[in-house]
Amino acid sequence: MTKTVWPHVTISSCQQQSERSGCCSLDGTVSGSHRPLGWFPGLLWRINVPFLSRLFRLVALPLSRVLGVKDRIRIRAPSIPKLEAFYKQNNRQPSQSEVVSLGKQCGLSQRKIQTWFRHRRNQDRPSNTRKFCETPWFWDHRECWRGYPKQPVAEAHYWYYVLEMGFYLSLLLCVSVDVKRKDFKEQVIHHIATLFLIGFSYCANYVRVGTLVMLVHDSSDFLLESAKMFHYAVWTRTCDSLFVVFALVFLVTRLVVFPGRVVHTTLVVSLEFFQPFFGYYFFNALLLVLQALHIFWAYLILRMVYKFVFLGKVERDERSDEESDDDEEEPEDDGDECSWEQRKGAINSKLASLANNCVLNNLTNQRSMNSRLPKAR
Repeated sequence: MTKTVWPHVTISSCQQQSERSGCCSLDGTVSGSHRPLGWFPGLLWRINVPFLSRLFRLVALPLSRVLGVKDRIRIRAPSIPKLEAFYKQNNRQPSQSEVVSLGKQCGLSQRKIQTWFRHRRNQDRPSNTRKFCETPWFWDHRECWRGYPKQPVAEAHYWYYVLEMGFYLSLLLCVSVDVKRKDFKEQVIHHIATLFLIGFSYCANYVRVGTLVMLVHDSSDFLLESAKMFHYAVWTRTCDSLFVVFALVFLVTRLVVFPGRVVHTTLVVSLEFFQPFFGYYFFNALLLVLQALHIFWAYLILRMVYKFVFLGKVERDERSDEESDDDEEEPEDDGDECSWEQRKGAINSKLASLANNCVLNNLTNQRSMNSRLPKAR
């Protein structure tokens, strides 16, 4: 069977044909368990998936080189037909008795037989570049559950979970001392639900679908924070442009991608691989809570978009964490100044009347004392 070499990825010709027909995942494995789709969704699937996968590889491969992703130097196992046939047909890791038997057949020592199998196993393991370029469960969501619960957790996923857990824990702790926003209760519910999702998905080894959930959320959050930074820096045009991009990304990811792909994967696709249990209901209930909050925040964002498009500017952030503006404080300041002037005038008049009374009293007392004194003769 001929081999066709794609950059750092080897795929057999039959697998390439399956991939072109839309029945192959990015790692070259034919997924024949797909349920039949309608002609239109099936056509879109067959057209988009191979195109997106190849485009992703073309982009991801140079990106991996820029980021410094390096492959380990692996020693290729020498070509020994008997050992190769045993490796493919029987077992990738032979027992001690099989090693002795293979050594007698090939005329090699047990040490060399064991070394050959170790090199041969390492040769089949995907390289770091291939792992960087291909994550099949990112495109084919059935890969999120294939092999569950025995799915290895990559080191990158572990640190991603640690960072996300620390980030949302800091948000939950800071929300009580921060400026109170209009959606304070919704934020608390969101942070608590997210922390439960992160912790439970890691403990239940829902790491693949949990990574998708966090990725969907992070795709728009950094745009909102960047827009706020430029707003504080009074870069109005940049802030408005980022706000428009944020609104589009938020609406697409939270109202289309999240319920249509992620929630559908956890609710429907997962049932093809295991029976529902407590974790299934608990995890999906938390996802539905997040989706309800997404709809609420989408309503606020659409109100802001309406003000931005039809009124020319956003008068007030619906989720603003700012304090009152100067324009809002000016009427109160003017009122305070007027009341202070009135109070000052009243106090001055009282002091003046008091002083006059004191002067009059002194003059009256002086006259009465003079009248009481005997006149000198």
